[in-house]
Amino acid sequence: MKKFFIFVWEIVKVAVISLAIIVPVRYYLIQPFYVKGASMEPNFHDNEYLIIDELSYRFNEPVRGQVIVFRYPKNPQEYFIKRVIALPGEELQIKNAKIIIYNASYPDGLTLSESYLDEKLVAYNDGEGKIAVGPNEYFVMGDNRGSSRDSRSFGPVNKNFIIGKVLFRGWPLSNIFFFGKDTWPNYEN
Repeated sequence: MKKFFIFVWEIVKVAVISLAIIVPVRYYLIQPFYVKGASMEPNFHDNEYLIIDELSYRFNEPVRGQVIVFRYPKNPQEYFIKRVIALPGEELQIKNAKIIIYNASYPDGLTLSESYLDEKLVAYNDGEGKIAVGPNEYFVMGDNRGSSRDSRSFGPVNKNFIIGKVLFRGWPLSNIFFFGKDTWPNYEN
């Protein structure tokens, strides 16, 4: 009988130690996420399994071009995946199916080169004038511009709603990929 209680005690210790490690990792460092819908095609597809890095944005700000997961501002129970297009304090304009960013470095505008987009999925309406992005806000868009509910419809996303950036694609197995710092486009070149 004593061996049985020792065995049970060992199982309890392993379970408690495992939970002490897994729970903080799951809730504060990384989080699983399933892609739903076609708004990020051709780069992310329906039913792909992603791991989201929740830690980086506690120390660094999101960067233009990164793909993030955030709570939908009009219903925080829903999660969206989109690409960061404009940063806090910038203005942007959608003109002739191109995005132009205005900031201190580019007062006359920087036209984004979005080579990651599929030309067949880029068609979307031009905006009316410049859109201002407030402090602590990010303008986000889906890669499938014609089929994406994004900042064009619900406005810029406050940083408080951002969960994290895409770190790893684990499913399907044929598309496993680690998204490192060199994955995201560098618009400043």
